[in-house]
Amino acid sequence: MPNAVKSGGDRNALASGVVAVAAVMLLLAGVLNLFRGIMAITDDPVFAPAPDYAFRFSLTAWGWIHVVLAVIAVLVGLGLFRLARWARVAGIVITALLIIANFLSIPAYPLWSIIVIGAATIALWGLCTVRREPVG
Repeated sequence: MPNAVKSGGDRNALASGVVAVAAVMLLLAGVLNLFRGIMAITDDPVFAPAPDYAFRFSLTAWGWIHVVLAVIAVLVGLGLFRLARWARVAGIVITALLIIANFLSIPAYPLWSIIVIGAATIALWGLCTVRREPVG
């Protein structure tokens, strides 16, 4: 099995690499959400009106939701670089919240929402698939 990971050191290196990718993607999603939140708070005309949307909030409310999630995502993303367990757990939670918030705000700015959902999904995958301890 030449491609199989054989030693504990290799496993830890692989886990560290996957978590680093997840951290970068979470930071990217957080920064994109921060920009989006600022644009919403300042009533940027780039947002499409969605008058009959079931999950209607004011644009300012959506902006603050995205800013708060973004700040938390960036802080957790930075914690992931230290391979902190709390950051992995918090990363899973905040990434799921980012995906939900961006899904709910698709009518306001569809392309941006889909990009952030993609980045957050990659981060979520990375955080959920890494197992640093050997099984068994």
